[in-house]
Amino acid sequence: MAAAAMKVGERKKKVIIDSDPGIDDAMAILVALRSPELEVLGLTTTFGNVRTAVATRNALHLLETVGRTDIPVAEGSHVTLKKDTKMRIASSCHGSDGLGNQDLPPATLTKPVDQPAAAFLVEQANLYAGQVTVVSLGPLTNLAPALELDPSFPKKIGQVVVLGGAYSVNGNVNPAAESNMFGDPDAADKIFTCGADVLAVGINVTNQVILSDADREKLQQSDSKYTRYLCKPLAHYFDYHREIYFTEGVYLHDPTALLAAVNPSLMTLAEGAVRVQTAGITKGLTLFRSNDKRYVEMTAWTGMPTVMVAVAVDAPAVVELMMQRLMVDDY
Repeated sequence: MAAAAMKVGERKKKVIIDSDPGIDDAMAILVALRSPELEVLGLTTTFGNVRTAVATRNALHLLETVGRTDIPVAEGSHVTLKKDTKMRIASSCHGSDGLGNQDLPPATLTKPVDQPAAAFLVEQANLYAGQVTVVSLGPLTNLAPALELDPSFPKKIGQVVVLGGAYSVNGNVNPAAESNMFGDPDAADKIFTCGADVLAVGINVTNQVILSDADREKLQQSDSKYTRYLCKPLAHYFDYHREIYFTEGVYLHDPTALLAAVNPSLMTLAEGAVRVQTAGITKGLTLFRSNDKRYVEMTAWTGMPTVMVAVAVDAPAVVELMMQRLMVDDY
């Protein structure tokens, strides 16, 4: 199964990708660039897989390598919403440079725009009111300050697709928390409760979307510039999954969230309120109150805006669509 082809005259979806590249972030960004349904307005960077400065360097390098220096990169916050500078950086998973320890040189043709990420997000939401989808692939630290810069941001943004949460499954940082929620739970709770159109894609579904060794071999044999870019990082990513998860495949977290923005029908969705635990042993825990039940008691979920949460995924279709888009240089 593949995403439906664009109809003649159909308008492309405008997207901003907020990420912390990151091997699977790089995969998702490349898929976005190869998706005819999308117009990538810009990349904004945050910490998570690497520190923010390294994320910016990686974003610029990726765009320069594939010839898309027309896309602006806005650097985001170097600290959490509450100004915490002691952050979890996932170097064991993605390498010290975020891209499999390649020690890539910095981009030579481009640099970040002068605007910080939050200001760039607000500007684009105002320029294209109701039309911009933010695909957030890291902690939500850049989006929460956008609410402070412009309280009407939740109504002006078209949609926020969040890679984050572990709904009724164990997290990947600890049994309670998924990494993006753990990275800045205060920011995440603000976004889930701000009233924006939010679609959350958690590891309860992305852990079902697996790129196998056989799939990787196909990518390596395609010789497109996109798969060439990913070959070395994927080798590191496979080694990590083999050691930590005892599997011969890798989870496609970020590409799955990106493709949910391209084609939401790849997911089965449920509606309800989400809150994020901000402290304690369960810091980063996402709790989903489904609309299927009415609670009599007043709770921290009562009266909160609802969001959509992915509860199932067509995993083979996601893998097929991702590979299809990466293996061809030109349409």
